[in-house]
Amino acid sequence: MNPKIPMQFPYGAVYFRKSNPPKEDWERDYQKAADDGMNIFRHWFMWGAIEVAPGVYDWDDYDAQLDLAARFGIKTIIAELTSSLPEWMYAAHPELMNVAAGGGAPESLMGVSSATGGFHNELCLNHPEARALARGFLNALAAHYKGHPGLLGYDIWNECNYRHQFCYHEATKDAFRGWLRGKYETLENLGKAWYRYSFTDWSQVQPPPRLEMFPECHDWLMFRKINAYDHMEFKAGCISEMDPDTLISAHGTAQSLDNMAMGGSDDWMAGERCQLYGYTFVPTRKGSAPYKALCAADLTRAGARGKAFWHAEAQGGPLWLQPQLTGRPLADGRVTYAEDVRLWNLTSMAGGARGILYPRWRPLLDGPLFGAFGPYAMDGSDTPRSRMASRVAKWANDPAQKGLMESAPVKGDLGIVVVPESQTATKLLSAFGSEDHYFPIMHGAYKGFFDIGLQADWVHIDDIGAFEKLYLPCPIMLTDAQAEAIARWVEGGGILVSEGCPGYFGDRGKARTVQPGGPLAQVFGAREDVVQFIPDILNEVRAKVLGLDILCGEYMQYYTRGDGARRIDGDGNRCIALQNSFGKGKALLVGTSPSLAYIQTGDAATGDFFKAAADFMGIAPQVALTNPHMIARLSEGIYGKYIWLLNPTDQTQCGEALLPGAAGETLAPQILWIGGLMDSIGEGSFKISLDAKNAIVAKIG
Repeated sequence: MNPKIPMQFPYGAVYFRKSNPPKEDWERDYQKAADDGMNIFRHWFMWGAIEVAPGVYDWDDYDAQLDLAARFGIKTIIAELTSSLPEWMYAAHPELMNVAAGGGAPESLMGVSSATGGFHNELCLNHPEARALARGFLNALAAHYKGHPGLLGYDIWNECNYRHQFCYHEATKDAFRGWLRGKYETLENLGKAWYRYSFTDWSQVQPPPRLEMFPECHDWLMFRKINAYDHMEFKAGCISEMDPDTLISAHGTAQSLDNMAMGGSDDWMAGERCQLYGYTFVPTRKGSAPYKALCAADLTRAGARGKAFWHAEAQGGPLWLQPQLTGRPLADGRVTYAEDVRLWNLTSMAGGARGILYPRWRPLLDGPLFGAFGPYAMDGSDTPRSRMASRVAKWANDPAQKGLMESAPVKGDLGIVVVPESQTATKLLSAFGSEDHYFPIMHGAYKGFFDIGLQADWVHIDDIGAFEKLYLPCPIMLTDAQAEAIARWVEGGGILVSEGCPGYFGDRGKARTVQPGGPLAQVFGAREDVVQFIPDILNEVRAKVLGLDILCGEYMQYYTRGDGARRIDGDGNRCIALQNSFGKGKALLVGTSPSLAYIQTGDAATGDFFKAAADFMGIAPQVALTNPHMIARLSEGIYGKYIWLLNPTDQTQCGEALLPGAAGETLAPQILWIGGLMDSIGEGSFKISLDAKNAIVAKIG
């Protein structure tokens, strides 16, 4: 954990949101939280609830929270919410607020998660006056609480993302033009790049009126993301200039795979700009399929790039009457039981989270999110869920778990490559009426390896050098620099499995005339013969790949093989899969998307493809389980090696676990969390019995 964090394992919740909880309960709730082993609260410090008139600050309720925190030994994370504006500001400065794509006057709406006004519009921080106002509030906030014994640090961006329709303010347009000047240097160069040949002045350059597969749209979406993370740095700077020693944290939503292009959910850019990163993930909204919770943790861990991270908003109670729930079965996270809290907590820890906070300590009493997410009852009293949370909190902070909590997940068996440009391309192409499949393709790849017991880590295209074996799903757009980086990586000894159409689109989203383009033709030893983009009719089409009749997805790309490449399988006389040696490495190219087919259908033969791909890469599980309903993860640190064995089902599961790396050894596990039975049977093997929705955590070396 970050050295600025004094506790062994931060465990707590978001507590105060101005409208909730009732003031008369605060002291009792703090006492209860401390008694239950909780050591951290986060509160929403809403600008609109604090600066009640220009330069007039009402800190009273917030001071009470920090004072109670110091009294009861609970540290505080201040969540700055400059996204909640003072009511007077809507009247005084409407010209400084973000402008939606379609325009419209600023509106002060009630906050769904706080039941206070001032939400919906935010200040456009590209405007110097708006930036000065925000700096004034953040400076005042940091100066007021600097040195308070109840303070731990600040959360500078709640769920790092932005609304798709913002911001088209003139100040943002000017900033966009400045960014374009830096990229293209001259107006003539920009005109050629955008295919708009008659610009005579930079003022004529506008954000694209529609988002489609054209260069101007790629530029606009990239600028919006960079601009948003510049604003994140600005806010961090405002706080740090008043309190340079404080902790700066933030948390996203583990949505880099589905909301990066439009909403800026980039875990790598967010993780880079804070000292402690985290994520929101609640099964009631995302689904409780076992792979999903670990996928979210792994994605956040990848974005943190070695920094500590925590589960900043973890589910502790149910959610009612929300659109994500319609039609889903009761067991799919809709009702939360104590056993769910236990399983979800331990799963997050197995994925590397070294801190857990709930979105609520006790539920909200107002608005559509009444009763949601909190482990405690509506009145703050105990529930079976809160008692389980207390048990986990005390266990995680027991000195006996010091080594475990300082361990980190081992490196995955392979990396699944995330290419932001490919996500942008699929999003922009869908504007013409097709379905955007980037997210299901990426999840299909992760689930394909997960289901055969392999740990696949997410890896940004910029970080591929950290892995020896990579899987490249949905590689439809690769810049020239990215294609060259992949080629160098394989040439240097990397082993690559790629789905079809790698780098079909290059810089600025332009389709390459030769496929695969650039150095990728040599990497794969292939040249496209014919391609068919027909995702809507591929669900029942099969092709022979690696000796398997797999279902196809997204596209069909057939190849003519080059010298040295070896045909794997094909469809009739056409080659759809081939492997090639390139330099010290090798590559396998499959001209369709098994990942999409697998996530859509669960087809057994298509699932077997991932085992065949792993065999090609020479991968075996780090922990081999005889029972596929069990999940295993390893972590290690200076105090030793640990195994996490999870049972996400509602029945006891039995089987054996083999650690191939410990073959020949008789390991004596030291059980740290007892959720069943674990006995060594020699040769690096264990006999396991796992209780329903429970886990065994043990030191094994």
